Amino acid sequence: MKYSERFLNFVQQQLMSVQADQELEHVVVYVARSGDSGSPTLEVVGQWPKSDKVLQPVETDTALRTPSSNRRWYPLQEGSILLGVIRAERIPSEEEWPESLDQNLQSMSISLANSLASELERKKLLDQLDDQKEQISLMVHQLRNPLAALGTYAKLLLRKIGPESEHRNLVKGLITEQEQVDKYLSVLDQLSQIKLPQADNGSNRLLLPPLLPTETYISVKSLIEPLIERAKARANLQGRKWFSPSEWPTWMESRSISEGVIAEIVANLLENAFRYSPPRSSIGIEVTEKGICIWDDGLPINEEEREKIFEKGFRGESGSKISGSGIGLALARDLARQLDGELKLVVNPNQFKNSLPESGNAFVFNLEPK
Repeated sequence: MKYSERFLNFVQQQLMSVQADQELEHVVVYVARSGDSGSPTLEVVGQWPKSDKVLQPVETDTALRTPSSNRRWYPLQEGSILLGVIRAERIPSEEEWPESLDQNLQSMSISLANSLASELERKKLLDQLDDQKEQISLMVHQLRNPLAALGTYAKLLLRKIGPESEHRNLVKGLITEQEQVDKYLSVLDQLSQIKLPQADNGSNRLLLPPLLPTETYISVKSLIEPLIERAKARANLQGRKWFSPSEWPTWMESRSISEGVIAEIVANLLENAFRYSPPRSSIGIEVTEKGICIWDDGLPINEEEREKIFEKGFRGESGSKISGSGIGLALARDLARQLDGELKLVVNPNQFKNSLPESGNAFVFNLEPK
């Protein structure tokens, strides 16, 4: 666990306060925590006199198992919970442990226990804030997809109705409101990028998953079809060629409810294709027994970026001047791995299927890793 400078400085101040006592030889402050195996252990956070020598863990130090009248332990407690301990060693002596020294160390243990309790509470709150920040960032990212679709449909509708239509202002109002909501999302996204300490284990809990029916099994095809209609409309608006799947394999029917996140993977890949491929390049989705492929026939992504683009926050050369959070591909790969699947980039789409372009970018999702 990483402790704040304030707490570590306070530990050192408390240790320095005992240096004037001529009877003390060594004082060590430990914090209780779970070890790598899950069993409790004591971690050193300060000692007097200072030393660069790494102390042997308490649980394996055989010398500490031998009782000694020149050693005492002072618990750092909050109620009945043991937060840590102070180990005090005095200069070897046959005399009784001085009462004044005992009182000083007890007072020190109370002060350190209070400070440590505040430090642990602080760490807990920061972890909660970090988790909330992560979820806000993910939700903002996912909201952009349906919001962009609303704008696309509204603009297409505006093209179809005549200039004298009584509904024209209504449609324009929809577009204006969509753009306003997008601005709010941009501000919210900026707020979510404020850096807070990450959890020690680097975990990234994903709470996204689309709204799914209550049945045990779902049709992945039925979840993806609305995304295809959205993409077709967007391609039409942008003057692109769009290619829908030429087949629907049987594996897409009657899947486990947990596999509904496949729709989130596809939505993120389609959004990236429209956002980062050249304006006039073709875009399509192909589905076979091997998996799902979202492709474009634009310039292949630079070789040195082909793995980095899956890193959270990384923006490639083609996206450096385009707004975005850089989490779409990282999220898609995380979701794929939750399903024990694989998401990879192929710069020759026809490797997935012969009818696809020989050059471009293809993001391929397979349920079974190869």
